[in-house]
Amino acid sequence: MSDTHSRLVYSTDGGRIDEPKRAPERPKGDGIVRIQRQTSGRKGKGVSLITGIDLDDEALLKLAAELKKKCGCGGSLKQGVIEIQGDKRDLIKSLLEAKGMKVKLAGG
Repeated sequence: MSDTHSRLVYSTDGGRIDEPKRAPERPKGDGIVRIQRQTSGRKGKGVSLITGIDLDDEALLKLAAELKKKCGCGGSLKQGVIEIQGDKRDLIKSLLEAKGMKVKLAGG
C-alpha cells in the first residue's frame, strides 16, 4: 500500500479531521466580457450574468455595486460572475463599453 493515498481522517483527541478548504478557481477570460440572460433555476425571474472580467475580487465588488446602482436593481457577485437582477443587458453593455471593455451579448 502506498503512503501517498493514506491520510488521517479521525483522531481520538480532536475527532473528525477535515481536508483543508481550497478557494474555487475562476476561469480565465479571453478579454471579452460576455453578458447573458438566465432564468433557469430562478422560478422564472431573469438575471443578467456578466462573465469574463479579469479583475480581482475587491474590484469586482466595486464594479458590481456601481452597476447595481446605475441599473436601479439588486444583484450579487458569485465566483467571479456578476449577477444583476432583471434583463438589463443593453444598459450594462453601454456602461461597460464606456469603461473601455470589449462587450458581447451572449445567449438568448
